[in-house]
Amino acid sequence: MSFSAMMVQMTQGFGQTVLIFVLTLLFSLPLGLLVAFCRMTKISPLRGIAKVFISILRGTPLMLQLIVVFFGPFYLFNIRITNSYRFVAIIIGFAVNYSAYFAEIYRSGIESIPVGQYEAANVLGYSKTQTFVHIIFPQMVKRVLPPVTNEVITLVKDTSLAFAIAYQEMFTTAKQIAAADASVVPLFVAGVFYFVFNFIVAQIMEKIEKKMNYYR
Repeated sequence: MSFSAMMVQMTQGFGQTVLIFVLTLLFSLPLGLLVAFCRMTKISPLRGIAKVFISILRGTPLMLQLIVVFFGPFYLFNIRITNSYRFVAIIIGFAVNYSAYFAEIYRSGIESIPVGQYEAANVLGYSKTQTFVHIIFPQMVKRVLPPVTNEVITLVKDTSLAFAIAYQEMFTTAKQIAAADASVVPLFVAGVFYFVFNFIVAQIMEKIEKKMNYYR
């Protein structure tokens, strides 16, 4: 295969990688906040469920979770699996997995806020919702940006795990071309794609972090 033809296929695969990345963040970031609230709630059963949820998702491989989400409906409920569900399973698997990591990051950020700020907000007549939205949340975002950035960069590389359920993203495409041409060049090209993408993501996150400096 010519280099130009390879690049066309790799670019198409990269488009799928970016799509997985964006949709995973779109769903996992807010879901992680919801799980964090459940983890910190005073309602014991809900707190226990959130703790078990986080423990299972952080304690088992993402690849295994993708396989369970994809094949689970068939083996548990005898539901026929379609090709269109393959992409849905990937987004569900990635979003749920990363929500567990984000939940613990959010929790650590929220719990790091001094109690005095809650007391001051109460004196000023703020409701619990107003206190969180206007005082706690902005500071929490500033504090958790570095660990969130690490998880986002990890997500870029983890998108390659979509090959576990035979989804055609960039790494899967690179492996197929490498096997067909008996060459490692496609794998090196994929590595360059990942590096450039990670570099861009890191720069974006760094700019966001600098804009949050006024919360010091």
